[in-house]
Amino acid sequence: MSDHLTQLVQDTGKYIEAKTELWKLKVADKTTEVASSVASQLMIAVIALLVIISVNTGVALILGKWLGELYYGFFIVAGFYILLGVIMYANRTILMKTPFYNAIINKILK
Repeated sequence: MSDHLTQLVQDTGKYIEAKTELWKLKVADKTTEVASSVASQLMIAVIALLVIISVNTGVALILGKWLGELYYGFFIVAGFYILLGVIMYANRTILMKTPFYNAIINKILK
């Protein structure tokens, strides 16, 4: 009987070690997945930002040329972004916080 009990305790210890190792591997997998997703999204965002800056500069120059002074175009483009910023700030929970929160949770629970 004592041999069976000793074997049971040893097997239980091995089981706990295996479960702990499995949990560590799952955490490492999820962490790596989230980090790589964030890194790829960040690279896309940087490229998009460069494109947006280039397009905005072109639009500002065209508007300024049409209006007679180049700085008018830049003021109009800046005003557009101020208005957009105010709208996004007023709706930040719906537009930004909730979607980002859900995306991170979905990546973690996937």
